[in-house]
Amino acid sequence: MTVVSRDLTEPSAEPALRLRHLSKRFRVRRGLIASLRQPKAASWVHAVQDVSCDVQPGEFFGLLGPNGAGKTTLFKMLATLTSPDEGSATVYGADVMRAPRDVRRMVAPVAADERGLHWRLSALENLRLFATLYDLRGAEMAARVDEVLGVVGLRGAEHRVVGTYSSGMRQRLLIARALLIRPRVLLLDEPTRSLDPVSARDFRNFLREQVAGPNKCTVVMATHSAEEALELCDRVAVLHRGRLLAVGAARALEREFSDDRYRIRTREPEHPGWRALESSGRIERRTVGEVEGDGWTPVECQVSGGRDAAAQVLGTLVASGVAVADFERVELSLADLIERIVASRALATAHA
Repeated sequence: MTVVSRDLTEPSAEPALRLRHLSKRFRVRRGLIASLRQPKAASWVHAVQDVSCDVQPGEFFGLLGPNGAGKTTLFKMLATLTSPDEGSATVYGADVMRAPRDVRRMVAPVAADERGLHWRLSALENLRLFATLYDLRGAEMAARVDEVLGVVGLRGAEHRVVGTYSSGMRQRLLIARALLIRPRVLLLDEPTRSLDPVSARDFRNFLREQVAGPNKCTVVMATHSAEEALELCDRVAVLHRGRLLAVGAARALEREFSDDRYRIRTREPEHPGWRALESSGRIERRTVGEVEGDGWTPVECQVSGGRDAAAQVLGTLVASGVAVADFERVELSLADLIERIVASRALATAHA
């Protein structure tokens, strides 16, 4: 399988994760009538198909894809919760099939809708309970629990009942629980899904500053938010219908498939200055939106040539007397990113 790759990370001798042609399929459930008519017939669907990539130690790696792309299934295979049908996956050299006990000592999965916390217990009691399950005892347990509480910023709130915690605090507690075993790889499955925008922003900052890094965990985060992945991750992999479409440095991938589209709010969407810019080829594909409640109108257009060209367009509009309230780059949505990568692969295949 050809993968669009812009990997700017220098590979190490032993990657944190190494996936080679990894595949997993599930049997499709059939209705009663179909089962009675053809009892031996069966159909299968691939949740993950022929996925190959490496994740380097200390890297913050994003797994980007819509619901149903195969992200959760891939995580379950890496955490040894389900077995691959084909291919292989290793965690710091330990094979998920041949050495599952070794893998489980290094990998900690964290799900957004985790129901494993005991809401009637305090955070401290929760962590002590799970520390016991991890075979930590006495002074070692007390020291480790206090350490992870400090890492996630919950010291001072550890005696509060978890049921009184905010969503963001519960997510931090889940991270604390995962860190009890000192994992080398942390798998985060849509960790900000249930958070409000402010809490999600704070949680992303916490992950970047306190959890990930060369001397901390390798973090693999599954998300369906292109904005979140591009903002937070060193590299991203785009997964669609179980297949890996592209992998590369987050911003490089965005620049490769973005069309440099800008949104400008103005009171004069039909000013002659717009037509002059179009005639000179400095802007293209201009679209005018509906007038907003405050009288300003959004105008979108494509500006090729990067930020320098965008600055010149803005300067020309202002010099022409066009009133401009906002001038911002339109972020690439996940749907647009996937559509463009698919189109790029189809074009490359046609020319091969």
